[in-house]
Amino acid sequence: MGIMKKIFILHGWTYSIEKWNPFVKLLKQKGIEVNILKIPGLTDKLDKVWELNDYVEWLKQKIDNQEVNNLTMKQFNNKVILIGHSNGGRIAVAFTNRYPEKVENLILIDSAGIYHNELPLRIKRVVFKTIAKIGAQAFGKARLANRRGGIKKVLRDLLYKIARESDYKNSDENVKQTMVNLISTDLEPILPKIKIPTLIIWGSQDRITPVSDGMLMNSLIKNSKLEIIENARHSPQFTHPEQVAETIINSLTI
Repeated sequence: MGIMKKIFILHGWTYSIEKWNPFVKLLKQKGIEVNILKIPGLTDKLDKVWELNDYVEWLKQKIDNQEVNNLTMKQFNNKVILIGHSNGGRIAVAFTNRYPEKVENLILIDSAGIYHNELPLRIKRVVFKTIAKIGAQAFGKARLANRRGGIKKVLRDLLYKIARESDYKNSDENVKQTMVNLISTDLEPILPKIKIPTLIIWGSQDRITPVSDGMLMNSLIKNSKLEIIENARHSPQFTHPEQVAETIINSLTI
């Protein structure tokens, strides 16, 4: 291998990274250094509300300060390969747009970032914003009588059910407002600005971020290639790890 390859993985909206292990193992077998970052608010703590820009600057700091097996980033040509899945893809796209000199390749797996305005998503955004705004006042007063508290809990659970988002229900207030900030962003306008070689991988049966999003990203990012994983859903790196890893490895100059 010539210049060493270093991959940073930005996971999606999850509270555990254990499912990534088989996929990561496949990449490491090819001699690639892999680092799954713990993302504030999900697999790491978050003590205040963040916006997408905060995640971009957090990622810059992680990359700038990174050492791998006591090797500095200079030995990796001062660049990294970013793999972003779902919400992690949103962060990876925004980072690559702002700091293209730090990214060698961008790899998006069923990435978030395309703003949708269909009725179910409008309902979800309204519900999230409403809960985030009134959460502590409406649901958090311990002094409420048990009966009243029970009513509030039923109302809250109903709102979560309408939004179909159990992760949001289990998040603290900082994470809830952060989620609102993230899902309200639209990255479509910046996609044509990305010149970095980009591999877009998508599950053909994805019901969270539709394949049409991947096709749109592919059409807007000029130096990009779209690979569809048949019979896969939102996380093909878990259900089809060999195929996804092989697709990524074949796209890199190793």
